[in-house]
Amino acid sequence: VPEPEVCLVSCGALSSLSARGAAALQAGPSAFQAARTVAKGSLSRAVSGASQAALAAVFAAALVSPDAAQALSKDTYNSLTYDQIKGTGLANKCADVVVGTGSIKIDGKLNKFDELCIEPKEFFVIETKTDKKGNAVTEQIVGKMMTRQTYTLTGIDGELSTDGGKLILKEKDGIDYAATTIQTPGGERVPFLFTVKGLVAKGTDSTIQPGLKLAGDYVVPSYRTGLFLDPKGRGTTTGYDMAVALPALQAGGDDALFKENNKKFEVLSGKTELTVTGVDASTGDFGGTFVSTQASDTDMGSKEPKTILLKGSWTAHIPGIDE
Repeated sequence: VPEPEVCLVSCGALSSLSARGAAALQAGPSAFQAARTVAKGSLSRAVSGASQAALAAVFAAALVSPDAAQALSKDTYNSLTYDQIKGTGLANKCADVVVGTGSIKIDGKLNKFDELCIEPKEFFVIETKTDKKGNAVTEQIVGKMMTRQTYTLTGIDGELSTDGGKLILKEKDGIDYAATTIQTPGGERVPFLFTVKGLVAKGTDSTIQPGLKLAGDYVVPSYRTGLFLDPKGRGTTTGYDMAVALPALQAGGDDALFKENNKKFEVLSGKTELTVTGVDASTGDFGGTFVSTQASDTDMGSKEPKTILLKGSWTAHIPGIDE
């Protein structure tokens, strides 16, 4: 946040700069780059007497962010260069869900999908508590994203088929996991591995069209891998067996710390439902919204997993239609 004296001369211009940046992004790559240059120059003059720390904060706010450019078509996204995306957070954003009411029949060569991009936008921790009457009450606690902009899954491909008149989507490869951490209002941080590894989702119909729902299970690997060592040097494939070495084992005092000492690579599960809201039959693009529930990190077996609820948007493409 800019310092007060900087805000007096610059904060009023930030909203207009962001709006112009969003418009420029839609106009094309050249206009987008020009808008960023103008934003830097304008704010540099406005805060010429400010401290370096405040200046950096203002510059960071002035550059076009994903939030300032909500509408981002696939064509516009693909036309941007590395330099135009660098530092804007757009690499963590999926292209907008296509608008269309077409339909795509899966048969023949149309049996694969690629460019699946899944962008979570809402995060919750589901907890079950007991009220005063002794009844179990499920509560959704809003989570604040603590991870930098690296939590979107993208470049995922897989297979499409039909079984009994229902569409089957099978995930195969791609950037299909992302280490993520959210924070609850009480300050607790909950890490989890956002993923769709091994997703097999069955549809409500055999045709890709608005209204189609695809639901299925996927695998949630351990947040930590085998070579990870905790602060006391304990791990699964390497490190110490326990925090205070052999004396603890000889004294038989390992019971209370068994889970802390006995590190393990846990593979848990998750569920997701993909809803198709738009289809462009001429290009093979389709997408919509999703809701997922999955397990959180267990700190290699020492903690009980929490249930994470995620909501957001997704897009995908069927190769062959536009070739």
